Order: sequence, then C-alpha cells, then structure tokens
Amino acid sequence: MSKYDVTVIGSGPGGYVAAIRCAQLGMKTAIIEKYDTLGGTCLNVGCIPSKALLDSSEHYHNAETTFKEHGINLSNLKVDIKQMITRKSDVVKQNVDGIAFLMKKNKIDVHTGVGSFKDKNTVVVTKSDGKKEELNTDKVIIATGSKPIELPFAKFDKKRIISSTEALELKEVPKHMILIGGGVIGLELGSVYKRIGAKVTVLEFADSLIPTMDGSMGKEMKKSMKKLGMDVKLKHKVTKVENKGKEVEVTFETDKGKEETITGDYCLVAVGRKPYTEGLNLEAAGLKTDDKGKVDVNEHLQTEVDSIYAIGDVVRGAMLAHKAEEEGTFVAETMAGQKPHIHYKLIPNVVYTWPEVAGVGHTEEELKEQGKEIKTGSFPYKALGRARASGDLEGLVKVIADKKTDEILGIHIIGARAADMIAAGVTAMEYRASAEDVSRMSHAHPTYMEAVKEACLAATDNRPIHM
Repeated sequence: MSKYDVTVIGSGPGGYVAAIRCAQLGMKTAIIEKYDTLGGTCLNVGCIPSKALLDSSEHYHNAETTFKEHGINLSNLKVDIKQMITRKSDVVKQNVDGIAFLMKKNKIDVHTGVGSFKDKNTVVVTKSDGKKEELNTDKVIIATGSKPIELPFAKFDKKRIISSTEALELKEVPKHMILIGGGVIGLELGSVYKRIGAKVTVLEFADSLIPTMDGSMGKEMKKSMKKLGMDVKLKHKVTKVENKGKEVEVTFETDKGKEETITGDYCLVAVGRKPYTEGLNLEAAGLKTDDKGKVDVNEHLQTEVDSIYAIGDVVRGAMLAHKAEEEGTFVAETMAGQKPHIHYKLIPNVVYTWPEVAGVGHTEEELKEQGKEIKTGSFPYKALGRARASGDLEGLVKVIADKKTDEILGIHIIGARAADMIAAGVTAMEYRASAEDVSRMSHAHPTYMEAVKEACLAATDNRPIHM
C-alpha cells in the first residue's frame, strides 16, 4: 500500500493546482483521475476547448463581415468544421500534456482510475480493468468537479438532445440549434455555431440573459446576441423535448402563457451544472452531501472529518475554474500551517462571447436590495479611440461606488477584452481603491482600459472627459 501525506481526488483546475501547491510545500502527494487525461472538465470538455472554438468562429465571422472594410478581400470563404474540431482537440492535448509535465516536475504520483473512500485515511483506486489499488493517506482533498444538469423532460441522448460536451464535438454545422438556457455556457456555444452559419434560438426562463450578472450586462448582451442574429426569447418555460429522428421538437410556454413548439436539428441543454460525487463512497469516510449534492465545508474548506477537505464545484459558491484554483492553493497552504485568505466577492465572472462580459464585486441589484447608498458611472466603448480603430464599438464599462466613501463596490464590463480588463478591477477592489483613485491613475492611450478610467470619473463626480 502506497503512503502519502495528501491525496487529491480529481485533476481539474482545483485538483491539479492543489496537488502542485502541496508538493511545493513539501508534502508527498498523489492525484487520482478517472480519465486517461488530466485537467478535468475545464481542460478537456469545458473552458479550453470552448475558447478554441470561440476564437475559430470569431475569425470566420470577422472574415465574413468586417475584413472587407479593412481592405482585406477574400473569395470562396467557407467553414471546415472538421478542421475547427481538430484544432480544438490539438489545443486540448497541448494543455493536458502540460499538466502531465507539471505532475512529473513536482514529483506528484498520478493514479488513473476511480477514487473512492474505504475509510477516512484509505482511498481505493479502481482501474478500468477492474483492478484495485489502495492508498494510505493522512489527508484527502475532494476535487471531483461537476457535470451538466439534465432536465427530467430533456434527457441527454448525445445525438439530438446534447450537453456542452457533445456540442464541442459536432461533425456538422447545425441548421437550427435550440438552446435551453441563456447563461454563460449556452451563449458561448450558441455564438460559436451562429457565427459559422447556424440558426440559433435561445429559450431562457429568467427575464434576462446571464441572469446572475449585473442587470445592465444582461440588457447589453441581449442587444449583442440579437445583432449577431440569435432569436432570444426571455421568460419562456420549456416543458417538453423530443427526439424525432433527424429533428428535435421543443415545446414551451411563452411569456404570455401560450404553448408553442419549434423544431431544430439539435437541442443544447445548458441550464447549469451539478456537483459530481458519484462513486466516492463518502459514507465510508463519515461524509454526506447536502440537498444540492454539495459537500459541506467550514471556512477552512474542511469537511466534518478533519483530515478531509473539499474544493471547487463540489462545495458552495460559484462554479468557476479560477475559484477552484484559489481554493486548491488555500487548502494546501492551510494544511501547511499558513493563514491564506480568499475574498469570494472579488472572484470575477466572465462570459467569452464577443463582445466579452466580465464582472467583479457587487451588482447594482444586490446593493439596492441591501439598501446601500451608491453612485454609478458608465462609459461606452463607442467613445474610445481604440475601439473605433478596431471596430469594436459595442459595450460599456460600469463602475459602482459607495456614495459616501467613493470605495469601488463593483465593476462590470461588456466589450472587447473585458475578460482581461476585469483583472484591473479585481486589483483595485482588493486594495479597496476609490473611484477617484483609479481615475487619477495614468491609463495608456489608446487602450480599452481608458473606458475604466472614464467610468470612474463618471462615478466620482460625473466628469468624464471624452463624453
């Protein structure tokens, strides 16, 4: 029986980062992954492959719609979906190979198979051929991630009724893709296929797209998706989905209460994800999940069994790769006797459509609900010289500050490079900067970041320079 200081179950962003940090801190570390490749959902069937397809589809869309005005003339433009998927797979392979290299570099033992508890200090690895290996371990980190939520009336058949996993492997451009869910995953994958020629219909139960983000972002996103050509239907409740062979039929109630049916060749169900704890045999370690399937942890991400920790999508909080990474580092350093911290409200949210959407801190809706006195400032991309030069005129930056102290309470961006720009917002808020602080910092010209400075000027005393 192999003996370890810590064993990590799951090799996604939370798991592999936790393993690396544990190894850096001198612990003998093992990591267990049930699939043949490391990296979990994010690297294999999530963040990385979706971004690869988003970039490919954006290149095609620009070639089709904007290259001519830049003086670039093309002929016989067409989509090679097989090559797009091949490139996506190559990108995934490079990333997962990189994780395997990091395991070797940090002398972390990789065990391939399903990890489950025999007791709190013994983890059994069941390999694909049925053989079992037992690992004795002082501590365990559960980092098994999540999987797509399946609706009771829309079971995944992986042919016509699909999840994000199958949407990343399509061998043809859909004629009509029906999206159930107007959140991050649905809009990202929907925009991929809309750009390369599919008709896309979005059915969202809430009254806004990306409903967990600031309301102004949802309004701008709706405009953007409609401009792209998506048919966006809000406050629509799907009641039935049927595979009819070469078509899929979706029945829903409209916002007026009327029942309607539409058909397409694919229905992508993207209504969220749920914790994945199947096969862990948690009971043998003295653990259980809550009514949402999550593992209960304290402020140190420690379960009710002192030697077992849990991180990422299996615990409370947003299901984000970078949140899981922070928690992986946090747990490793806590085990080593350090005193790390995570400011959960300052973990940014990002949507990788184009324009991108990113937010950090509180939304205006949250602050109003709390009765907080606030002031807001916004600045449109169309007033930026850099945005005019690139042709990326859609979007705005919105800054929310405390009315009395001017401390920044939230920053929300929709526009080109929002995903990268939000890091500046996180930095400012980590150091509790005021809107005036940011407005007095020099921002290079011409850049998209000037919109953040101008929005802060607007929030400080309503004096943006360029608007």
